[in-house]
Amino acid sequence: MTIPYMVAGVGPESLTFDPEAAQTEISLICYDGERLLEEHRVEITRVVSQLEKWPVVWINVEGLASDKKIKWLGDLFKIHPLALEDIVTVHQRAKFETYDDCCFFIAHMMEAKDELKQEQVSLYFNSKFVITFQEGPIDATKPVLERIRKGQGRMRSAGADYLAYAIIDSVIDCYYPILEYFGEKLENMEDEILDAPSKRTVTKLHSIKRELLAMRRALFPLREALSSMLRNSPDYFTADTLLHLRDSHDHVVQIADFIDTYRELCSDLMDVYLSTTSNRLSEVMKVLTVITTVCAPPTLVAGIYGMNFNPESSPYNMPELNWFYGYPIAIVLMVSLSAALFMFILKPLKRLESGDTPKAAASNTPTASHQ
Repeated sequence: MTIPYMVAGVGPESLTFDPEAAQTEISLICYDGERLLEEHRVEITRVVSQLEKWPVVWINVEGLASDKKIKWLGDLFKIHPLALEDIVTVHQRAKFETYDDCCFFIAHMMEAKDELKQEQVSLYFNSKFVITFQEGPIDATKPVLERIRKGQGRMRSAGADYLAYAIIDSVIDCYYPILEYFGEKLENMEDEILDAPSKRTVTKLHSIKRELLAMRRALFPLREALSSMLRNSPDYFTADTLLHLRDSHDHVVQIADFIDTYRELCSDLMDVYLSTTSNRLSEVMKVLTVITTVCAPPTLVAGIYGMNFNPESSPYNMPELNWFYGYPIAIVLMVSLSAALFMFILKPLKRLESGDTPKAAASNTPTASHQ
């Protein structure tokens, strides 16, 4: 679990910027039903000049390294210091808060390629503008920007409340490819456990469970945040936007159910792994037991005739040592005893492997009453 970058002893509204944060770049997207203005890497003065000219203004901030730009945006849009602190101090819990006529929402974007990556996105918005603060290169807002560019659906005709919903919904949608990613990994793990289990398999399972736990920690607070937004939505939220937000809440609940199912599947696969390795060990022990049992009679015969009692000292001292065919007889005796013992234990082993037991065989035999 990643710990937020904090400095001990500072006040609750003090801003502490991570020295390793990505460089800050500001994009400006303004639109109405017919026009669209899209500019990247803009200066703050450009943002000020466009605020009053458009009904909907989207300011996208990527990277949180520039304290000057972020503090300036905070002063310009009167972002509450506590909200600004949560913006720059990443890895916060997902939440929804209201400050006067503005809303503040935190969620987490995720991406799964070789490993699961997680970044925070913060939204500060009201009826006229939406500001998004993104931590790094993961950008779940690109589909929203494409819809604005193409004028698809009601994006260009709706207000800032619908834009905020669309961004939140896009963040939620990025969890579905991750679920598919984990589903494929678990299917491959199941085949690997049944075919060739190894210690590496256990390591992979623990890694998947840890990543699923990270998703769960990000998603369950998001469900609470959406519930809070639905209960405490401001007046400028239209009924259509609230309806779509309820749908997003349902998606979060569905994803949470999938995560719990996958975590249970990981535990089941671990049980399968332990059972498989236990069965393999039992097979090895069975073979060794058969070998040991079959080799016991020759060892007994060899041990007896390996004793050096002089037959000339007493007629009871191993008279077989002077037999002309004593050695061939001993060999034949060893082989015969081993073969007889092997045939004796072979039949019960075959019965166990087939699942047939004497009780089962007896139960399958028709009785006089059945006849």
